[in-house]
Amino acid sequence: MDTLSYKTKSASQATINKEWVVVDATDMVLGRLGTRVAKLLRGKYKPNYTPHLDCGDNVIIINADKVKLTGKKWTDRVFFSHSGYPGGQRETTPAEMFAKDPTKLVQHTIKGMLPKNKLGNKLFKNLFVYVGSEHKHEAQKPKVIDINTIK
Repeated sequence: MDTLSYKTKSASQATINKEWVVVDATDMVLGRLGTRVAKLLRGKYKPNYTPHLDCGDNVIIINADKVKLTGKKWTDRVFFSHSGYPGGQRETTPAEMFAKDPTKLVQHTIKGMLPKNKLGNKLFKNLFVYVGSEHKHEAQKPKVIDINTIK
């Protein structure tokens, strides 16, 4: 048996094919939506997944204002941020963040599930979140998928 023929093929910039995908967030739990979208952005559902390359899809999330959180997470969960100055620690709840801008809550969730490096920043730029059912990416001919069928 020739074991040299079992080489792992890594994707390159020439072999990567990125698609545009639309995900409807209506009545979806925020964390479950976030994990599946993060996997789509990384490209983990593709057979030629390469960890150090951007081989994921461009994801458009519509109806971000209809996302759900279970339990008491709207009020009991706390997000911390710091301005860098003494006494500059700020805390917000998901309800406060959602009231200002629902897209920021979805983006915050998905950004936390991506790598914390240059690749993660590049992948995050492939995410587009909109409040209504309208988006401005019709020219890319995005494919509508049901995120519940992806595991």
